[in-house]
Amino acid sequence: MRFLKIVSAAATMAALAALPAFGQEAAPEVAAEVVEAVAAVPNPGNTTWMMISTILVLFMTIPGLALFYGGLVRAKNMLSVLMQVLMVASVMMIVWVVYGYSFAFGGSESAFFGGFGKLFLSGVTADSTAATFSDEVIPEYVFIAFQMTFAAITPALIVGAFAERIKFSAVILFSILWVTLVYFPIAHMVWDANGLIFTGAHAGGVAALDFAGGTVVHINAGIAGLVGAIVVGKRTGYPRDMMPPHSMTLTMVGAAILWVGWFGFNAGSNLEANGGTTLALINTFTATAGAVVAWGIIETIARGKASGLGAASGVVAGLVAVTPAAGLIGPIGAIVLGAIASLGCYFFVSVVKPKLGYDDSLDVFGIHGIGGIIGAIGTGVFTASSLGGVGIPGDASMGAQVYSQIVAVIITIVWCGVVSFILFKIVDVVVGLRPSVEAEREGLDLSSHGESAYHN
Repeated sequence: MRFLKIVSAAATMAALAALPAFGQEAAPEVAAEVVEAVAAVPNPGNTTWMMISTILVLFMTIPGLALFYGGLVRAKNMLSVLMQVLMVASVMMIVWVVYGYSFAFGGSESAFFGGFGKLFLSGVTADSTAATFSDEVIPEYVFIAFQMTFAAITPALIVGAFAERIKFSAVILFSILWVTLVYFPIAHMVWDANGLIFTGAHAGGVAALDFAGGTVVHINAGIAGLVGAIVVGKRTGYPRDMMPPHSMTLTMVGAAILWVGWFGFNAGSNLEANGGTTLALINTFTATAGAVVAWGIIETIARGKASGLGAASGVVAGLVAVTPAAGLIGPIGAIVLGAIASLGCYFFVSVVKPKLGYDDSLDVFGIHGIGGIIGAIGTGVFTASSLGGVGIPGDASMGAQVYSQIVAVIITIVWCGVVSFILFKIVDVVVGLRPSVEAEREGLDLSSHGESAYHN
């Protein structure tokens, strides 16, 4: 979906026809750029759909993600998780309009940085438009708001990795630094027409495919979460003490809201209401269903019982895996991709994490990181027309496309991992990462916020 150079409508349409496919901008053989309202007039249907999609992605975050995470922690930390998700999302919205949109999509021809051209949304008016993937446009404010919800939910995802043991001030400071130095550059590389990964400059001219954010959102959040879990350290008493979810009911409610909201996340990334949108829509159903059923089967074989926690985890695993592929693969391929993601995520959550001993509290890396990696690489396979997808763009072979996907994944992992580690260390020096042991034992609800989620 993204966009930069402010040009005439005619010049923009000509440029779109020549641009390679990638991410939310490519569907799959055109890219979107911000344009002035010179000739094209926004289609009311597309505009309405994009406004609904934007609201759906907010619904994913508040209350969806907040309740999903909140139910998974102990009762004494419920409110702290709700506060972290709500405040991180709110702060990110302010950061986005001040400089985030510009840093990601500000018009720079740099492969890594969007520039300063859109600071404080400079030059944007109610009449500004953003081109879609055909000859349509939508209001630029709608496009900005849609992208803002992605920037808001991504750092909120990270907090689950070190839930129950981090200072509130540390979460906020880290989130601001992280989106500035990790999210915005990766978003530019993946989704901007001049970005390193969007142009295919990272892989011999073959652009990687990321329909709705497998690399930018999920791998990014998963890797940052893993680094954070290690740097922040284990919860006091982990793994000796039992730390079960305090409310699987709330977690199930949160998972259900995430699934509903994800239709805005995936289908909205087509920027229009058309056939491509319906493909992303049905894949968001089938991949998730495939992942839920697969997780239940895996648990039944491995443990003898299918759990509610496993089913909720399967929902998220399927949604994460199909995100980069949503508008590019077929519904049957989506079922298979979701099932594969459940197998990979289950293995990392149930085998790798206990074996290595790191404390990823709510399995951000195990589900978002691993699910995102499986989805990103799997996109290069299942987008092939022979497997029911829309077809690999250009003349690229499946091998070349998969290679491009793998290189994009590696770039994201390395960039995010190194910078996130440095940022956690900086935050530790500035405000400290951990509350006192006493505060942690009391619960972050009381020690950080002076109130409780529940009253006896």
